Amino acid sequence: MSDWTWEMLAGPESITEGPAWDGSGLFYTSIFKSEIRRYDPANGRISVVYRDTNESNGLLLGPEGSLYACEHGGSVSRYDTAGKKTVLVTHFEGKRLNAPNDLVMDRAGRIWFTDPRYFSDEGRELDHCSVYRITPTKDGSTPWPIERLTFDTTRPNGLLLSPDEKTLFVAQSDYLPGSIRQLRAYPVQDDGTLGEMTVLHDFGDARGIDGMCWATDGTIVATCGWAKSGPGARIAIFETDGTVLVEHFVPDGEPTNCIYGGTNLTELYVTTNQGHLYRVKNTGKTGLLQPPDVKPFTG
Repeated sequence: MSDWTWEMLAGPESITEGPAWDGSGLFYTSIFKSEIRRYDPANGRISVVYRDTNESNGLLLGPEGSLYACEHGGSVSRYDTAGKKTVLVTHFEGKRLNAPNDLVMDRAGRIWFTDPRYFSDEGRELDHCSVYRITPTKDGSTPWPIERLTFDTTRPNGLLLSPDEKTLFVAQSDYLPGSIRQLRAYPVQDDGTLGEMTVLHDFGDARGIDGMCWATDGTIVATCGWAKSGPGARIAIFETDGTVLVEHFVPDGEPTNCIYGGTNLTELYVTTNQGHLYRVKNTGKTGLLQPPDVKPFTG
């Protein structure tokens, strides 16, 4: 394993997640405190931007400057540039979503998101954990129409769309004993449905991928691992065929998600299950944001 120089910017506390670079700073979430925060590299300060966020998890900056959030409370929402919140979806076929986790946006403005259930089945309405896609309405009304995309996932977590939007990469990350922990690739077919998946990497009994992001060289940068089994808590760099190129130990905590930021998108920000916010200033790579044309935060 290769070493990086890790800088701890915040934590530890409860779970932090959802890092999203806005052009000049980093949004991230504190799930169980229901907060969306922002780290400002210019002064090192962390501020709470939104409270009572329904346990927001994964975040995404849209090209129009809006902030999209998966919420453990069972919804996907959007904060516009004035801070107004709109709930985009809460149900599938009349049943409440489990706990939306992570999301990506395609060039058509559709949101693809995962919906696992990890902590408790109390009050659960759906009998499956799937990947979905929601499509903006022409008149701006809500809820957005929702489609179920996967029928073979038990705990889908992080996901990525290939730059050509022809492949969906999904972290199948079920943490129950004897469960399946894989990095999968699903072809996106012409009608928008997903074809038969390919297993790119099987983590065995070790913790699989939680979150992941793209580098401009086409590699996948992923958070994975724990102290219970396997190589340990780490950032793994994958080729898109599943080949592991290199791994980097996280100094403390189990990494939950990562994103590139900084002036030239060369700095990697990492959140953890133990509530850290880390930064690695030099990873030897440059990040690729999806969608790429985000507007800097002005709030």
